[in-house]
Amino acid sequence: MASTGTDAAASEPTAGLDAAGAAGELLPSVSEMRLPAWFFGFEGVLAGAFDLLRAFPSAWPALLVLVAANITVSLTLLRKRLKLAKLLWRGKGTRKVAFALVGLRIGTHVLLGALGFALISALGHVLMALVMAGITVGLLVYVQRTALTALVTAGKATA
Repeated sequence: MASTGTDAAASEPTAGLDAAGAAGELLPSVSEMRLPAWFFGFEGVLAGAFDLLRAFPSAWPALLVLVAANITVSLTLLRKRLKLAKLLWRGKGTRKVAFALVGLRIGTHVLLGALGFALISALGHVLMALVMAGITVGLLVYVQRTALTALVTAGKATA
């Protein structure tokens, strides 16, 4: 019976440490979940795709390759970060950003057309693509930072 007491006493602290250690290992860190900078480059190009295709109509095969590469990279190299991506797309903030970007694109083209400054040159479309890419990347970085902060606050990730 003495050995049973010793085993019980020894297993309780070990069980407590294992549970705490396992819980610590299960929680991903912010640095593990943060998307790499090059991923935002993909998203920026895709955000400017409409205007890039208007400026260079023959570039659609290259754009398709970039889309395929983006999907492949997302499903392979960013596998660990899919949890963050799912949380981001489920969040209202991300959907608001997506709709705001579409609205901004349409609104800008309509407004410029109404003012007589419709984008007809390749340079105009390239500049618009750069602006949309910059805004998209900036908003994605902001949404990612907000989501990661919320995960840490909720105890679903470690700082």
